[in-house]
Amino acid sequence: MNYNKAEFETSAGTSRGLLPSDRPEVCFSGHSNVGKSSMINKVFNRRSFARTSNKPGKTATVNFFKCENIRLADLPGYGFAKVSFDERQRWAELMEGYFSQGRDIRLVFQLIDARHKPTKDDFDMLHYLCDNHFPFVVVLTKIDKLKTKEREKNLAMLKEEMSFIGEVPMIPFSAENGEGCDVIRSLLDEINEEGNIQ
Repeated sequence: MNYNKAEFETSAGTSRGLLPSDRPEVCFSGHSNVGKSSMINKVFNRRSFARTSNKPGKTATVNFFKCENIRLADLPGYGFAKVSFDERQRWAELMEGYFSQGRDIRLVFQLIDARHKPTKDDFDMLHYLCDNHFPFVVVLTKIDKLKTKEREKNLAMLKEEMSFIGEVPMIPFSAENGEGCDVIRSLLDEINEEGNIQ
């Protein structure tokens, strides 16, 4: 897949604004500030392809990108408490709308911070994906922040904490040094080949 051809399409703040599902879709899900935008930028080798921010909760919309035969959806981060009740309701409506529209979702990249035990919201999302049979992989972000012994200990802890997801792959990832990029790109390339609509 030619990653240089990737381009931003649109943002949607409510389910009514979501693009029609007219091509295979890959989405990126995770807690606020887990590094979704940084991961997308690294994978596509574009510094500001997806917006990044030090302020959690910045991504409040579903941001769509098109690349060859597939569409990417950067979902709004969950679990950020410092937003209004109305904003949380809007987020819930948007997310429920996204996942309940029967979209052609080929894969969900579920991001988890490798440095910490998954949050309650992480567990809720993982159970949701499992219960509704969405195909997904877990991306363990910020792996470069861990020293060798910490890494081994945390990977073992995370595997145990998320044992209920079964054989779902877990991909250690770093937006700093690019670890895991090749694995993620190979998955995207495979979906792009399967979705050849030209």
